[in-house]
Amino acid sequence: MTLEIKNLTVEVEGTQIIRNISLALEPGKILALMGPNGSGKSTLANVLAGHPKYTITQGQIFLDGKEITSLKPDERAKAGLFLSFQYPPSLPGITIGKFLRAAVNAQREAQGEKPHSVVEFHSILKEAVTSLQLNSEFIRRYLNHGFSGGEKKKMEVLQLLLLRPRYIVLDETDSGLDVDAIRIVAEGIRHLQKMTQSGILIITHYSKFLEILPPDTVAVLSKGDIVAVGNYELAQKIEEDGFGSIVKEGEHK
Repeated sequence: MTLEIKNLTVEVEGTQIIRNISLALEPGKILALMGPNGSGKSTLANVLAGHPKYTITQGQIFLDGKEITSLKPDERAKAGLFLSFQYPPSLPGITIGKFLRAAVNAQREAQGEKPHSVVEFHSILKEAVTSLQLNSEFIRRYLNHGFSGGEKKKMEVLQLLLLRPRYIVLDETDSGLDVDAIRIVAEGIRHLQKMTQSGILIITHYSKFLEILPPDTVAVLSKGDIVAVGNYELAQKIEEDGFGSIVKEGEHK
């Protein structure tokens, strides 16, 4: 049982972005992927989700032993993989409540389960909204339309609480959040992990988010290569000293 990346090389329009990287994420574990701007972190997130813009020239992706390298994004989602976007799209005209019910019921049908009725789902949604300290009117708003950065991130955590995926990829979920929003979002994710034992891949520049969600493993990506792997202490070292010395050490190995 693992989300495994094996010898992955990725390019965009002929330019190589990621080179021969291998990572593994087990259920119940947290893997933090850190690195400077332009190192390939968001590329990896999009490749895991199946974005068609990126071309895999080498390597494979496995989810619980099943190869998903060529699966479409919706097939990966139904298999239990969730990507939290760095910049979630806005969908005017689609309310949050309707969107979430459609997403949850699509997942349930894919797993052979009966869809939730409107009444059943409203009760489940109300509990999740309360846990994230959101106003009850929130679910009547259009999806991400006019949302602040913090509201968009809370919206994605709300999806997580309802979909309960086995593997979660958080692409700079802490970006643009104030201290209070970081705490609420991180605690919501931690609560979910305790309930579901999801594996979580956190992609971030900073270690503040990791203070609430301390990782089991930290990997540092630079110019498409994994240059260092360690435990939470590695993230703390980056917070104190930056990426410079770690990247240099990795490049000379």
